[in-house]
Amino acid sequence: MRQARALPLSRRGLLTAGGALGLGALVTACGDNGGSGSGGDGGGSWSFTDDRKKKISLDGRPQHIVAYIAAAAALYDFGIEKQITGVFGPTTLKNGKPDVQAGDFPVDRATSLGNTWGQFNVEKYASLSPDLLITNMYNPGALFYIPDDSKKKILQLAPSAAINTGRVSMLEPIKRYAALAEALGADPKAKKVTDAKARFEKATETLRKTVKSHKIKVMACSASADLFYVSNPKISADLIYFSELGVDFVVPEKPDKGGYFESLSWENADKYDADVLFLDNRTATLQPGALTSKPTWSKLAAVKAGQITPWSSEPRFSYAGAAPFVESLTKAIQDAKKLS
Repeated sequence: MRQARALPLSRRGLLTAGGALGLGALVTACGDNGGSGSGGDGGGSWSFTDDRKKKISLDGRPQHIVAYIAAAAALYDFGIEKQITGVFGPTTLKNGKPDVQAGDFPVDRATSLGNTWGQFNVEKYASLSPDLLITNMYNPGALFYIPDDSKKKILQLAPSAAINTGRVSMLEPIKRYAALAEALGADPKAKKVTDAKARFEKATETLRKTVKSHKIKVMACSASADLFYVSNPKISADLIYFSELGVDFVVPEKPDKGGYFESLSWENADKYDADVLFLDNRTATLQPGALTSKPTWSKLAAVKAGQITPWSSEPRFSYAGAAPFVESLTKAIQDAKKLS
C-alpha cells in the first residue's frame, strides 16, 4: 500500500480516473454486473466491462497493451505473454534487474514509461499506439499510478480498464484478472495456470489449518525512514482474505485517511504487540537490515525473536503471485513462538 512519506508511496495520491474517447475505441458507461470479454484477433469486435462498470469496445482484441507493472505481471501469470508492450510503475532496480513487483514478467520485452511514482512518459506512451491501458483500482474510480497532472492526456490516447483491488477479498481481483486474461486470449486451462491454482489452493488450505492450531498474532506493516505503518486487515485485499482464513491480525485503532494503515512515529512504533511481523518487501520500503538504528524497531518482541516474514503489500493478483506469500506466512506462523 502506498504510504504517506517522502518516498513516492502515498495512496492518498490515488488518482481519480475519467472516461475518455480513445483512438479508434469507445469507453462507455455500462450497467452490467461484473465483467465480460469477447472477440478474437483481427476480425470481429472485442469488449470488456471493467470494475468501474465501464464497457471497453474495440474493433478487435487488443494487441498493444500498456499496464501497471503489477497488472502486467498478473496477466503474464495467466498467459498473456506478447500483447503487453509497455509498463509503468516499479519495474526495474538501479542495476537493471526486475523489481520484486514485476514478478515473472519479462521486463526487457516491454517499454517502461516510468519507474517511480509520478513518472509516466506520455510521448512514449503515444508512440506505442496503445489499444488499452490496464491498472489497479485501490479506491473507487481511481486509476493507480496515473499521474494527476497528465491523466487527461493519457486517457485521451486509449481506453482504460481498471480492476478493483481494494476493500474486497483477494480472490475477487484474482478472478477478475483471470477473466480479463481470458478475454485477451489466454487459455484458462493451460497447465501453467492450473498448476498455479492448485498450488495456491493447497497453500490456503494449509494456512487455514495452521492458524487453528497456532494462536499467533500477526502485524502487517511497512517501514520508512520517518514512519512505521501498521496495515489494516479490513481494507487490503490480501489481508482481508487471510483474515477470512483465520489469521489473527493486529487491527490499527486510528487508520489514516483512506483506511489502509495507521502511520506511527518511530517513537511510537511499539504501540501494538505482535508475534510475527508481515513486513512490506517493496523496494521503496526499508528492510530489517536498514532498521537496526531504530531503537523501537530493535525492541519489538517479534524483531528480537527473528519472527519476520516478507509481505507484498501491493500483490500481483494471480494464483502464481499469491501462493508464495501464503506459503511464507504459513511457515512463519508454524515456526513462531507466542510472544504477546
